[in-house]
Amino acid sequence: MSKNNKGWFALFTVPLLIVFTTVVILPFIIGIGYSFVSWDGIPANPKVFVGLDNYATLFHDDRFLNSAWRTIEFTVLALILVNVLGLAISLLVTMKLRVSNAARTMFFLPNLIGGLILGYIWQFIFTDVFKFLGDKTGLDSVFFNWLIHPQFALYAMVIVFTWQMAGYTMIIYIAGIQGIPDELSEAARVDGANLWQRLTRIVFPLLMPSFTICLFLTLSGAFKIFDVNLSLTKGGPNNATELFAMNIFNEIFGYGHYGLGQAKAIIFFILVAAVTLTQVVITKKKEVQY
Repeated sequence: MSKNNKGWFALFTVPLLIVFTTVVILPFIIGIGYSFVSWDGIPANPKVFVGLDNYATLFHDDRFLNSAWRTIEFTVLALILVNVLGLAISLLVTMKLRVSNAARTMFFLPNLIGGLILGYIWQFIFTDVFKFLGDKTGLDSVFFNWLIHPQFALYAMVIVFTWQMAGYTMIIYIAGIQGIPDELSEAARVDGANLWQRLTRIVFPLLMPSFTICLFLTLSGAFKIFDVNLSLTKGGPNNATELFAMNIFNEIFGYGHYGLGQAKAIIFFILVAAVTLTQVVITKKKEVQY
């Protein structure tokens, strides 16, 4: 690399490294330190060192453990629905239909809307629109206010997250599908392979890089979801939809337990990192070259 290229590299890289260190690395390190103290967040009040007490306490915190289980349930459902729907749409819009471009735009649009706004939009749908449909159709067992039912409120969050993320994964799957040589499918078709055989023996194996990316994005996004959780359900009813991120937020800013909240955040980070890295390693091993 020439000196001139090194200069341009430093010009564009160093400011980003400074911002990343200031906004991410330093707060993370400081947060680790806070996880070993008892503090209410008021600067004038002392920080009392308690060692690992905060970590021991959170494993006896039923509310935290319940939020952890709900987050896992939410993530599994969202992971399946987002990727199945995104893959199905991508296969549909790559069939050279006349409405393919319009369909791509329509399915991708929800991803451009912020999570808070999405939550408020769907809050109106689940409360007012569903109630109206229930009254008009008589299907009260289906069309009712999902947000007041503990289990259905969680399903409502899954629907909103899927509606937002499916279009984004669709774009990634489309890129993967378009990168598969047409000669492979044509040769399989000539050999008598039906559509399902071509998908399972050719398309899906060659889409593993796309699966790796989409599964990673969906896993990390579902685990870290906060904005939709806040605007759609606010953790209700009766904390039935309080997921990981909201539990940490409430612990710190609602109850003023900065040390305990930071301990939860560290455990949260370790869990998300372990799950996502494991997924990447497993799916990377399944990738094939062509």
